[in-house]
Order: sequence, then C-alpha cells, then structure tokens
Amino acid sequence: MLLWQLPQRHQDLSNQPALSYNGKKVTYAELVRQIDAYASLLQQMGVKPRERVAICSSNCPEFIYSYLGAMQAGAIVVPLNLMLTQEEIAFIVKDAACSTLIIHPAILERLRLAPEQVAALGLKRVVVLDQATEARVQAAPPAAPAAMVAEDVCVFLYTSGTTGRPKGAMLSHKNFLADVEAMDAVSDLGPQDNFLCVLPMFHSFAWATSVLLPLYLGSTITIKEAFQPKDTLKTLAEEDITVFCGVPSMYAILWRLAEEGQFKALKLAISGGAPLAAEIQRGFEAKFAFPLVEGYGLSEAAPVVCLNPLDGVRKPGSIGLPLPGMEVKVVDDNDQEVPPGEVGELVVRGPNVMAGYYNQPEETAATLRNGWLHTGDLVRQDEDGYFYVVDRKKDMIILGGFNVYPREVEEVLLTHPDVLEAAVVGVGDPVKGETVKAFIVAREGAIVDRRQLQEFLKEHVALFKIPRLFELVPELPKSPTGKVLKKLLKAREQGS
Repeated sequence: MLLWQLPQRHQDLSNQPALSYNGKKVTYAELVRQIDAYASLLQQMGVKPRERVAICSSNCPEFIYSYLGAMQAGAIVVPLNLMLTQEEIAFIVKDAACSTLIIHPAILERLRLAPEQVAALGLKRVVVLDQATEARVQAAPPAAPAAMVAEDVCVFLYTSGTTGRPKGAMLSHKNFLADVEAMDAVSDLGPQDNFLCVLPMFHSFAWATSVLLPLYLGSTITIKEAFQPKDTLKTLAEEDITVFCGVPSMYAILWRLAEEGQFKALKLAISGGAPLAAEIQRGFEAKFAFPLVEGYGLSEAAPVVCLNPLDGVRKPGSIGLPLPGMEVKVVDDNDQEVPPGEVGELVVRGPNVMAGYYNQPEETAATLRNGWLHTGDLVRQDEDGYFYVVDRKKDMIILGGFNVYPREVEEVLLTHPDVLEAAVVGVGDPVKGETVKAFIVAREGAIVDRRQLQEFLKEHVALFKIPRLFELVPELPKSPTGKVLKKLLKAREQGS
C-alpha cells in the first residue's frame, strides 16, 4: 500500500467524515476524489515522477489534498516549516531541487516572492491555494497514478538544523506505513474516533499521529490552523474529540486553564516533540480522567519510536517501550551496548528508519552507522525495559570533567512554585571551558530570586550541576512543536 491510498481502504466508510474544518465535513469519498484531482492537476502542469514538490501551508484540508495528491502523481513531497525565513526556505527549495511550490496565499504575501526570485530558486511552477486553483482542481479529469512501490522515497523531511544547515531525511511509503501500523498495534482506536490536529501538519509528529494514523484507522480529523488555548479548549469540549496529540507546552497550558470533567469525550492524550516534565504529566492525569501518554520519535524514524503503554504501566518521565517491529538499544561512544541504568546514546533499527539524507553521504554514514540510526539522544534504560531521555548528546555540558545533563536540572526547577518554564544551557567560561546557565520564565506575579533557586536546587542535585548564572526572560524561543530552541539561547550568549 502507498500513503495516498490510505483513504481508499475505507470504501465501507465512504460517507463518514474524514475531515472536519471550520464546521465543514469532508467524507472519505470526497477526500479520495480531492486527492485524485490534485494529482491530476499536477500531472497536467507537467510534474513528473520523482520531481520534488514543496508545500508551504498552514493546516487545512488542501494541505492534505496536495500532499497526498503529489504522491499519487509520483512526486516527492518537501513540507516546509512556516516559521522559516525567505532565506531558509530558499535553501531547502534549492537543496532539494524542487520543481514546484504549492503555497497558501497568506504565506505567499508574507514572503513576497517576485518572479525573478522564483526563477532563482529553480522552480518551474508555483501553485497558490486560492480560488483559481480550486476551480482548476474541480475541472481536473481523473489522474493516472504513477507506478510506485512501497520502498520508493516519497518525502524529504528537513531537520531543524540544530547541528548546522538542515538535512533532508529521505522517507518512503514503507517507513511511514510501518510506523502507523505499529501505533495501531498498541492502540484500540478506530473509525469511532475523532483526532484533533492543532500541531503543524508540516511536522513529522503531526503528519504521522494526527493525519496518517487516523486516515489508516478510518477516523475523523478535526483540523485547526494552530494551537489557540481558548479555541482548543472549546473544540476539545464541544466537538467530541477523543484523541489529542500535542507537545508539553500545550499540556501545561491546558492543565492550568481547563476544569475537571471539561473533556467529556476525550479518552487519550499523547505527548511528543519534546520531553514531558513528570510534574505536568502527574498533574494533568490527576485533574482529568484519561491518560497522558509520553512517547519519543525523530523525523529520521518516520517518526514515532517509543510509547508508554496505553493500557498498562505508564512511568512518569519515561518515553516508554519500543513500538512493535522496532529495535532500540543504548550504546557508548564505541557503539557497545551499555547495561541498564547507564547513560548512553539511543540507537534504532527497523522498517521505519530513513534511507539517508539527500545528497549528504557523509552525514548519512555518520548517522546510519553499523546498521543503526544514531539519534544523538542520551538515554538510560531501567530494569523493566523502559527508556528515559536524559538529554541531547550535543546539549550535555562538560564542567571540569563532570557531565551535566540540562534536563535533569530543568526538571527540578520546574517543581519550584515560582517557575513556569526553564531552559539550562552551557555557556563559555574562561577557566572551566563551560559553566551552567539557566533561563527562567516566572509564573505570573512571582518574584524569582537567584539565591533562592540555588538553595532549592541544592536539595535535589549535586553542587557542580547548579547554575551559576540565571536570567529571567518573558518567554523561551520555541519551534512550532514546542521544543525549546537552545541554539538561539546559546547564540545570544555568544553574541552578547
């Protein structure tokens, strides 16, 4: 099976809503027709198999139509992060050798792409998701699906570039389907469920868990353009949402704003994209009568790798157990497996793992080493087989020969009543090489004192781990999925 064929699995559900957007329902039969029409339009415009088609749009039905339609036409989709600058978009479009750009009119207006800029990007065509394109789509004849197999690469997912320029992870139909099938195997979800999609569809977490999974199951996807706390609360409470996938910052907000019993239909919440603080998970589950399940993934693995059991033991602070069909282990710098309790790098092997990075043979060889995907995440495994993320390998601070894992310090800071958010980074020190600094967002009305925080930390962590520097900030820079962008905090330090 290929990804664009997912809605076709449910011919018996042809009249059931596949999508719900701004009060409008789209049935599975209509979804199949729209995907076919977009494929036909792209073929008429000259898009050939294996050409790269970039998509730059906020969450909407047309995002799904064009994404799966481009695949049906045989193209490779390159979803673009909406937060990127024109320069960053230009890099990805040229790096992936995109021939076509599908773009929302509001984003096109923001980018202000002149004809000469389009030519400089090497684009042959720009498709604007406006009324004129809609008219052409409606008039398009049936498409002739391109000849493809499940192993064919269908998406380039560009990483966030935390280690330099973004790299395009090459993922196949098989990679995504293996991940979706594994998620299905550990759940009891189905056509009766309604998924709320507020995460950006261009991100692998949203695409797999809030689009592909419900389409595989025959469920409904309720689409929102973005996470707006009050609107999300209203939607969760009034539109019979049963499954919500979000990032930790969303759950922290919902935990504070929502009332007990407000989510009558919701039966499952999944957290990913960034580490979930144990305090948030415990507080959320204590307030609401359904589980908040933490998982783990990365774009290079299509993306979900681990998940706490939906029915069974859930361990706060843990990313859970590997999904069926995926092998996971913890290794040292020599790729030797370490015993339970010891910290090492998480490596993954399975049918969900990417083919490599586009035009990056050295990066591919370094990441897909000895037959395993090296994630760059430092973890430990307990005696029951559950994994715990300690930190990013590149975020680890080396202080006078000792290793400091920022997440460990952040977890303690988040338990302080005056601290809303915290980010710990290593900054340059002329004597020790690095020292520890904490960026703090205080709770509303709270007065945060550096010495008080240091005394508080002394009760929980070793002295060498306690930040010497503290800075109060109104907010932390974050990615669209809520991950704190520590590289921006470090860059600010270097520039100051």
